[in-house]
Amino acid sequence: MSQYRICAILPTRNRKALLQECIRALKAQTHPVAHIIVVDNASTDGSAELAAREGAEVVQFERNLGGAAGFHEGISRAYRGGYDWVWIMDDDTIPQPNALAELLKAVPRLERLGHPPAVLASRVLWQDGSVHPMNWPWPNPFPYRRFRAARRMGYVPVRWAAFSSVLVARWAIHKYGLPHRDYFVRTDDLEYTGRILRREAGYLVPKSLAVHKTPTKYTPASAHPERFYYEVRNRIWVMRSRSFGVLGKAALGAHIMGGTLAYLAKNRPALGLRVVWKGLVDGLATDPDHRTTVPPHLSELGRSAG
Repeated sequence: MSQYRICAILPTRNRKALLQECIRALKAQTHPVAHIIVVDNASTDGSAELAAREGAEVVQFERNLGGAAGFHEGISRAYRGGYDWVWIMDDDTIPQPNALAELLKAVPRLERLGHPPAVLASRVLWQDGSVHPMNWPWPNPFPYRRFRAARRMGYVPVRWAAFSSVLVARWAIHKYGLPHRDYFVRTDDLEYTGRILRREAGYLVPKSLAVHKTPTKYTPASAHPERFYYEVRNRIWVMRSRSFGVLGKAALGAHIMGGTLAYLAKNRPALGLRVVWKGLVDGLATDPDHRTTVPPHLSELGRSAG
């Protein structure tokens, strides 16, 4: 386990206190993190300066390009740096001291199943110790023999995992590339880990714990209009991609329909329908990294009534 060189990736924007807590949690890991890259999305609160003082490499964007561009840039730099694994997380995720060690401990055990792990995810809880609804990966029962063997070891095979605390192997980045920059926020992790895990093996490691310090246990339906636009557009992009097969896309379609109905129930009908329609049209008419439309802003969409 000690031979692995790990680079952590943290996109951030105007959350200096949480960013500092996250960086210090990374520096306190029982398995050392070799390098930390903070990608700053034009913060105005001194986040970039704070990260530099804490010893991180800082990449500064001149304007807010979103978390997706931050993950793209950070993973690209980590790959060029030759690190064995890239540890991807949000700046408000606080890993427990042994979180990385537990992820890496799983590698040689899972390799004995005959399929080396490409993705390893922590169990991410909310501040009260309950499961955060945005961070629970999809279990993957296929093939069942591998699922059963992994469960006996204490791991759960997964079909995708959130970027809240996830390790991605260098060889998987080489084989499957980088996340799309143009997702901005939401579902970039779904597409990217789904892309890798359509053919490779990934696992939830329950003993690797992290706390996601979001203000609430939000769901897609509770998003404000700007973010729900991305939820719709980006899920359409995912459904048009090759990251999932027929069954996966059917599940994604059912999920977005349920989330859309819940969102519409919480917002003024005219506003809600306008947001959903724009996301649907842009999701069908454009492609990530070849986008031809300008993302909407709250000034266009109005504000949520709920």
